[in-house]
Amino acid sequence: MKLKQVLIATLLLSLALPATAAPRSRIIATGGASTIEGTAGGGIVPMAVLSGYGSQEEAGGAAFASMVSTPDYDLTAIGASWSWRNRFELSLADQTLQHQTLSAALGVADETIRQTVLGLKVRVAGDVLYTTVPQISVGVQYKKNHDFFIPAAAGALDDSDLDYNVAATKVFLGGFFGYNLLLNMNARYTRANQGGLVGFGGDVNDDRQWQSELSGGVFYNQHWLFGVEHRTQPDNLSFASQDDWQTAFVAWFPNKHVAAVAAWVDLGEVATLADQDGWYLSLQGSF
Repeated sequence: MKLKQVLIATLLLSLALPATAAPRSRIIATGGASTIEGTAGGGIVPMAVLSGYGSQEEAGGAAFASMVSTPDYDLTAIGASWSWRNRFELSLADQTLQHQTLSAALGVADETIRQTVLGLKVRVAGDVLYTTVPQISVGVQYKKNHDFFIPAAAGALDDSDLDYNVAATKVFLGGFFGYNLLLNMNARYTRANQGGLVGFGGDVNDDRQWQSELSGGVFYNQHWLFGVEHRTQPDNLSFASQDDWQTAFVAWFPNKHVAAVAAWVDLGEVATLADQDGWYLSLQGSF
């Protein structure tokens, strides 16, 4: 998908829902943004918050489109999520990875890998704002890789699998020199290679392992959040090592209907191609 198409799709998605949706009860920015896997959070790290702005008596949700661009890869993600009574979240994302450089190096015709991610998240305790304990959620993601030729050639063993997540998120009011401080931790139990885009399991390891994912930020005001993310990866393949992912981002919440995130991303080495750093852009429409 070309950048122009992604931007057009992003704008349509971010505007389509707000055109007819009435504002819900939760405070602005408490629904987070949409990760590249569809669930509520940052860009690459899920949070315990649920999408949209529906309170305990309401439903809510979001639609999004995102793009990551590095020297040798482009990833587009488009999807939606729906939350019920700030308790359950269902999410769906469709990802497409373009890898022309890798295809040329391997001498193969395939230039894209597509993956679908279906997620369920449940808030089990706390609230991001109103309780002394963090908001805690548990979740599961079913991932299906639709283009398994290159992942199989790299040594991946399966084209689908489950990720399990436990996240804790808390906003500390005035916690950073008078500014509101956001801290988030997600523990992921996974055997996914590059988030599943290079399949699951491998010749080095075929067992799920716990991976740590951290994010945090400072709210300049209720509309602007500046932060960072860090996500570790399992090393399952002898074909190529998996480096940690990290981002530095700015998120803008002009109102409860629209959110935009821009970031610098560093993915390290991806499938033998080093120094994969670049940019990330995401737009979201919420209700």
